[in-house]
Amino acid sequence: MKSTALTNIHIQLGAKMVPFAGYNMPVSYSGLNDEHLTVRNAVGVFDVSHMGEFILKGQNALKLIQLVTSNDASKLSDGKIQYSCLPNDKGGIVDDLLVYRKKEDEYLLVVNASNIEKDWNWISKHNSFNVEMKNISNDLSLLAVQGPKAILALQKLTDVDLSNIEYYNFTVGKMAGIENIIISNTGYTGAGGFELYIPNADAEKMWNAVFEAGKEFGIKPIGLGARDTLRLEKGFCLYGNDIDDTTSPIEAGLGWITKFTKDFINKTEIESQKSNGVTRKLVGFEMIDRGIPRHDYMLADASGNTIGKVTSGTQSPSLNKAIGMGYVQTIYSKPDTEIFVIIRDKLLKAKVTKVPFL
Repeated sequence: MKSTALTNIHIQLGAKMVPFAGYNMPVSYSGLNDEHLTVRNAVGVFDVSHMGEFILKGQNALKLIQLVTSNDASKLSDGKIQYSCLPNDKGGIVDDLLVYRKKEDEYLLVVNASNIEKDWNWISKHNSFNVEMKNISNDLSLLAVQGPKAILALQKLTDVDLSNIEYYNFTVGKMAGIENIIISNTGYTGAGGFELYIPNADAEKMWNAVFEAGKEFGIKPIGLGARDTLRLEKGFCLYGNDIDDTTSPIEAGLGWITKFTKDFINKTEIESQKSNGVTRKLVGFEMIDRGIPRHDYMLADASGNTIGKVTSGTQSPSLNKAIGMGYVQTIYSKPDTEIFVIIRDKLLKAKVTKVPFL
């Protein structure tokens, strides 16, 4: 099992460690609810160094990205970021990812930890453009400093005016005395904040500096458990749960990152789904009866007939109610539609709702 540059710190802090995507990762420290609410109300820090990073360079880098991703990366300018996905050739999704434009002929792709090798192989397979590709996943650490107080804490550590970095934009600057840090106004929590890309050798220095700067705001380390509940409240998809090789971007509600103004892998089939409609859709729902929906629980109509499956579910710490996402037959996808979750052989009532939940 792999470790991040910060694994020993997590262990020293008493984190509960679990295997995740081949890494020994912290799932919780002070407890899920406490960590979740810390991020929503103040500031918390996630070690997400297990994520993958690829550099694509050369005059045809954009051509390769346009072919393998669903969004239109030609709209990016230097310092801009785009959420996108890698469509497969069967109508599903290889992965979802972020595309950073560093300069005209150089891009950074940030991919999910569990898909690093798979994504690398997929993009390489389609690299007929002689694009220089470098997998730098093992060279970088990544801290997600998230929450409404994140900007106040981090501003102490840099001369870069963080308020000038708009959402889904980034800059490269000095932070905590460390040069060439990618400072990115992104995150997976919907609580605001920044993600910091750091050379492994400087990861502990940055961790310590961030915690010192955030002390007055009640900063805490946050584990993967709260990361999951935070993203679910905002209706963000998790690869392997809500999207995978069998789910299309249209079914998953990701039409907004699927641009048919350019050519990309499997464009024809996905465009046909957009035009003709799909038989199932990913929806958000909240429980009416008491019970917590979990991944792979079945969804049913009032007669108990299966209409879909739960992909993500939890008790929301912010809303103090059970929420979930799942695929249902399209006729059940409208907000306020009554559906049922089968929990321990009982039909428990829920209703479809718009996302984000919060």
